[in-house]
Amino acid sequence: MPVVRRALVLTASATSAALLAACSPSPTAPAAPGGSDAPAATSITELDYYADEQGSAAWQKILDACATQTGIKIERQKVPTNQMLPKVLQSASSKTLPNLLFTDNPTLQQVAATGALTPLTDYGISTDGYYPSIVKAGSYQDKLYGVAPGVNGLALIYNKDLLQAAGIEPPKTWDELKAAAAKLTKDGKYGLAFSAIPSEEGTWQFLPFFWSNGAELSQLDSPQSTKALQYVTDLVNSGSASKSVVTWNQNDVADQFVGGNAAMMINGSWNIARLDEQKSLHYGVVPIPVPQAGGKPVVALGGEVGTVPVTDGPGQQAAGKVLSCILSEPTMVEWSKAHAYIPSKTAVAEKFGKDQPAMQAFVDEVGTARSRTAELGEKYPKVSQALADALQAALTGKTPVDQALKAAQQASGS
Repeated sequence: MPVVRRALVLTASATSAALLAACSPSPTAPAAPGGSDAPAATSITELDYYADEQGSAAWQKILDACATQTGIKIERQKVPTNQMLPKVLQSASSKTLPNLLFTDNPTLQQVAATGALTPLTDYGISTDGYYPSIVKAGSYQDKLYGVAPGVNGLALIYNKDLLQAAGIEPPKTWDELKAAAAKLTKDGKYGLAFSAIPSEEGTWQFLPFFWSNGAELSQLDSPQSTKALQYVTDLVNSGSASKSVVTWNQNDVADQFVGGNAAMMINGSWNIARLDEQKSLHYGVVPIPVPQAGGKPVVALGGEVGTVPVTDGPGQQAAGKVLSCILSEPTMVEWSKAHAYIPSKTAVAEKFGKDQPAMQAFVDEVGTARSRTAELGEKYPKVSQALADALQAALTGKTPVDQALKAAQQASGS
């Protein structure tokens, strides 16, 4: 999930030179489309949306190291997150896409549907060792068009001091979360904070409740969906969560937690470094609570996939070499350290969680995480907006939960 990051989870321990040494050689790729005699490209263009200062600097180090490793100059372009998809779709129609594109994983289906992307198998890129859900997130019509070097997700972050003072263990189930949030709500402070703004950010934060209860995006008004939305609505109506959640983005939620106005929050790993800066704040991280004990939370995969658009043969092959370098395991780890992500390969992520304890809960969730577009493909954005609108209508008291979801189902057309 693209967000504006106040800080990154950890400082990358390796320099660009170290990354260069770590990059594994690119696999041998097939001959460039359009003729095997075409000269090899020595430079490519790349587009991403890492526009914040720290994220941009971390990404630039990755690109610089892979440029040196491959001998291919990378001309980087960047745009704000909200401008990425319109720019990409416009460039696809005018056939002016960059050679290498990193885009939010839920948008891959829309871009691939235009015919603007090339299969990554053309460049010898394999999916061996990756989480299956990450492969699904980068696939369209059974072809792999994008791979993420790392992903992110959501977890429950809690104030250790406040929970200990109240005699509360970190909640694991919905009942425990409800009880803990109620007990921790006092003196003008709330037990829980989360984002429910009427956009993809609100949907993204609701999906762990929605999916963990067995609901599916193809039927927004199912009993499972209704129960999940009623649960979240009850948290607000009871006063355990602020009514302002309908206007808070994820940075606002972090502000509430850091400011001591919320004892727990649903948020992402990109907040870890910011929390570490607060020396008096003692926090813990656990997976998002589930409806029943013993269950596994189902969160949505966040993060960006690397793709190779249709441009010209030599440029495509050169972009494939650079992407292979970015996906090498040592580079994957350095990117995850620098940008608060979880490496996309199972074995790499498991070691990463052991080496970075604050990230362990996020690593634990990746195994059961889901791609937002796996079920609906390019139809997802319309369904997501309908679900976000239902969330907003229910939490503001404008519409009863069941009616809000019926309206969402009709609006989604799924």
